[in-house]
Amino acid sequence: MPAERRDLTGTVVLVTGAGAGIGAATARQLLDSGVRVVLADLDPAKAAAVAASFPAEQFLAVALDVRSPDAARQVVAEAVGRFGRLDSVVCNAGIGVFGGICDYSDDVLQAIVDTNLLGTVWAVRAAVQHFDARAAAGDAGGDVVLVASVAGLGTGGALEAVYGASKHGQVGLATSLAREVRERGIRVSTIAPAAVNTGFADGVGRTEGDPVKDGFLAPDDVAFAVVTVLEQPRRMRTALWSMWSMAEQP
Repeated sequence: MPAERRDLTGTVVLVTGAGAGIGAATARQLLDSGVRVVLADLDPAKAAAVAASFPAEQFLAVALDVRSPDAARQVVAEAVGRFGRLDSVVCNAGIGVFGGICDYSDDVLQAIVDTNLLGTVWAVRAAVQHFDARAAAGDAGGDVVLVASVAGLGTGGALEAVYGASKHGQVGLATSLAREVRERGIRVSTIAPAAVNTGFADGVGRTEGDPVKDGFLAPDDVAFAVVTVLEQPRRMRTALWSMWSMAEQP
């Protein structure tokens, strides 16, 4: 018999970068599955708009700058304050540019690393601290899902060195973290998509409305992967899910 899917109804999931793109698609699919979703974004109004068609009691939209460890802890506290617990965190917030190593300012490259890598670290730490506190009370388990990129798997392009480095860091973080927390009932999964048709890097290496994007993955494709790994029976875990559109050559 096929493995049963876990019913996610009533569970609580934090999604970072939930105001647009993959984060918004993920939040909507989770809400459709009956999940109570904390939509965290630099712009909480955009995050709230993503969930506007769902019952107000099913979601919480909050401001989050993932580069701040204090802000990450505060968002987890807000999630617990609203819903009583946190079951999963989806670390999706990210930025990037396409260009040579010398084409952008120091501040831009620093922001990529701070957002993509350290921003993931802070959100993961805050979530794992909560999972461990729950486990001490007899309620062990939790899920950490990182939305990385195939650029973190050695297939990055020639004009995304710093972005690729930040994504390699996410993959390395997930690999070691999975070994650290598995025996505590915490699963760690990495979703690594190739190009996705979003506003990512528009104006900094990509052009809004470029028809080449029509052959990219859709945000809902990546969201499907996120929801699928969360729905797995607790006895199993997906370490890495890399995905390409049929139009792209790995």
